[in-house]
This record gives sequence, C-alpha cells and structure tokens, in this order.
Amino acid sequence: MLVRHLGRMSYRASWDLQVSVLEARIRGEAPDTLLLVEHDPVFTVGRNRQALGNLLDPGDIEVVEVERGGDVTFHGPGQLVAYPIVALPEGRRDLHRHLWNLEEAAIRTCREFDLMATRDERNTGAWVGGRKICSVGIACRKWVTWHGLALNVHTDLDWFHRIHPCGMSADLLTSMQAELPRAPDMDQASESLATHLQAVLTQTGSPG
Repeated sequence: MLVRHLGRMSYRASWDLQVSVLEARIRGEAPDTLLLVEHDPVFTVGRNRQALGNLLDPGDIEVVEVERGGDVTFHGPGQLVAYPIVALPEGRRDLHRHLWNLEEAAIRTCREFDLMATRDERNTGAWVGGRKICSVGIACRKWVTWHGLALNVHTDLDWFHRIHPCGMSADLLTSMQAELPRAPDMDQASESLATHLQAVLTQTGSPG
C-alpha cells in the first residue's frame, strides 16, 4: 500500500485528490493508497437523511456534503484523518468487515499509546470510557473504497458543540489529549495509524 502523508490540507483539496486516486485505482493505474491528512476546520455531512438537521451553529465554517455514509462531523486541526483507497478483492467484498478493520486500526493505535479503546455495540467508531475518539464513514465505487476515519489526537473538542456529531451529544466526544497525561504528537500518531491500517487491510480471515 502506498502511504502519502499530506500534512495540513483543505478538505476540498483532499477530496479532489481522493477522487483522482479513486478513479486511477478503479482503472488499475494506481496501487492501494492511504492518504493521511490534517484538515482546516470544516463540517462534513454524510448521506444520513437527518444529517443536515444536526448542524446547529456552523458559523463561518465551511459545510460540505459528501458521499460517505453517516451523519455530520467535524474535521480540523489536531485530528488525524485517514483515507484508505483500497480495491476489495473477490472474497473480501464486505463493507461491514472494512468498517470493522478501520475501527480495529484506530483501536490498535490508541492502545499503542496506552489508551484502552474499544467498540460500542450500537455505534460505529472507537470509544474510550463511553466517549467517541474516532469516527468512521466510507463510500465505495466498483468495490474500491474511499473516505475513511478521523481520530481525535489534539482536536479542540469545542468545535463539536456546533453540531450533533454523528447525531449525538458533543459531550460524548473525546481525544487522545483529553484522555492521556501526554498524548502523541501528530507525526507519532500518523506513523502508528498507517502501520495498523496496512496490517488490518491486508490480513486474511474473519473479523474478530
């Protein structure tokens, strides 16, 4: 898997890049690719019917409607966003499993820094003590996935109070910085997440 660390980038610029890589991957002209990025502040709205109603007070922050599943969320500084653009081969064309793998990579990344993250039976993502630390949402075209996950590392959680993130109370969001005496820096978190994503997205066998 080709890993590209993009640094800080606007959401629309990374979205355009995702589409370009996605189309090349569908044509067989690019390898499986992982884009890692930190966004300028933006609210993104997924395909959930109630998503727009969960925008409370976006103010002057851009709102972008996107193809991924799910509700409204925030991306911004201090949040590590991963976009695995991966062709699912015969025998692994299971989007539930792909979501499970993204959650697993986030959970392993948290645990690498001594933060015990788990799943929630009713909600997607990675959770710490009943609070959501990582959101997941994907799209798929011709069995090539795009969009991905957002892990709160040093994210200012006040941004989430402008929305009902994923249809929930903003008080249910947390970050590595809020949970740890000393959180990893973005480079450390990025390297860790890249390692774990590559591991889970190339494994064989069943989830769990």
